[in-house]
Amino acid sequence: MGKYYITTYGCQMNLHESEKLAGILESFGYNRCETESDADIIVFNTCCIRENAEDRAEGNIGALKGLKKKNKDLIIAVGGCMTQQPNYAIKLKETFPFIDIIFGTHNLDNFGTLLSKRLSGQKRVIEILDKEGPVCEKTPKKRTSYPNAWVNIMYGCNNFCTYCIVPYVRGRERSRKKEDIVNECKLLLEEGYKEITLLGQNVNSYGKDLGDVNFKDLIREIAELPYKFRLKFMTNHPKDFTDDLAKEISLHKNICPCVHLPVQAGSNKILKMMNRHYTREDYLEKVKSLRKYLPDISITTDIMVGFPSETEEDFNDTFELMKEVEYAGAFTFIYSKRNGTPAATYDNQVDEEISKARIMKLINLQNDINRKKSKEYEGKTIEILCEGFDDKKNKYLGRDVYGRMAYFDGNASLLGQFVNVKITKAGGISLLGEIQNGENLKWDFHQ
Repeated sequence: MGKYYITTYGCQMNLHESEKLAGILESFGYNRCETESDADIIVFNTCCIRENAEDRAEGNIGALKGLKKKNKDLIIAVGGCMTQQPNYAIKLKETFPFIDIIFGTHNLDNFGTLLSKRLSGQKRVIEILDKEGPVCEKTPKKRTSYPNAWVNIMYGCNNFCTYCIVPYVRGRERSRKKEDIVNECKLLLEEGYKEITLLGQNVNSYGKDLGDVNFKDLIREIAELPYKFRLKFMTNHPKDFTDDLAKEISLHKNICPCVHLPVQAGSNKILKMMNRHYTREDYLEKVKSLRKYLPDISITTDIMVGFPSETEEDFNDTFELMKEVEYAGAFTFIYSKRNGTPAATYDNQVDEEISKARIMKLINLQNDINRKKSKEYEGKTIEILCEGFDDKKNKYLGRDVYGRMAYFDGNASLLGQFVNVKITKAGGISLLGEIQNGENLKWDFHQ
């Protein structure tokens, strides 16, 4: 029928949803192309977590006006979190009258129906559902992340952090049935995937709406599937991360010893204002629990600076926590005011220049930690799952069980394979190594 091009903004959740959109488009006979100018349909899967993501999306949508003028038959569709915001579809309709389809997060699985309406002659199709529907298990997927596969285990969020728009645009938590998730993972492993990443806004809440299952039960059953593979999951919420879960992770060789545990702030005052439901002390106990069962665990985090009323003392609490934990990686952000969230109405919004200075201090600290941790790899032989080829470096690349990236010489036969790599040089966040002959290393990282 034609060609499609998808632009994705945001996190792994959005990337996986774009795989679903691609699956729907290919079921219509479309094939993926490499440039917007070659496409017969262009889809934007948007994000509104931060203002800059929204601004980029609007800028890129606007840039298509000329392309649409040249090709009257070009279909432009915009969906995702950005469009789910109250009255945002009206804004898009008025600002960009050349958009053909506007849809929200609650009806992504129904994109095929909307596309059919447009193809059958309807000039503009707009559908934004106010309420989330039941979990859909039949949406086709065109996976693009081999040898890793993303698997949704739940949708939505019940936490209502005061800075976050997610519960308003993705709805309440809805868990998939355990048997459906396990069956999907089993099928992926049979197809040759070597790494599975379970996705949810708060995976630790999985099953609370089902009543007879929890996240610990789920990862145990997946981890016991009789294949050599890696199991990861994100994102965790510290308030729901238990000692029992840390212990469960340590019992399975297939579960990677790396956990993303967003702290957001190290100040108890700020954490309370954020509605995070834990204290600095609570969080550090979670870290202690993880390292009790998994001494070499890789812990990564999200940290925000510039939250309304954040003082220098509050920021120093965050800085000192970061020093104490020594994260394997940290995603650092400046607070972004999101209309519709409680924090948008708070007084004492922090000056942008102060926020920029604070985030640079965190980035420099994390860079120092990264260099220190990378240096520890030099001379060691580690098991890497080869993920792809880097054209700029002219080398193959992959990660170890802790999530550290390594580059090495090789050939295409290595893609999707576990290989032993001896690290010869360590950079800030990546490693350089040489493939070693012989059998793969034993997975003894939990011992």
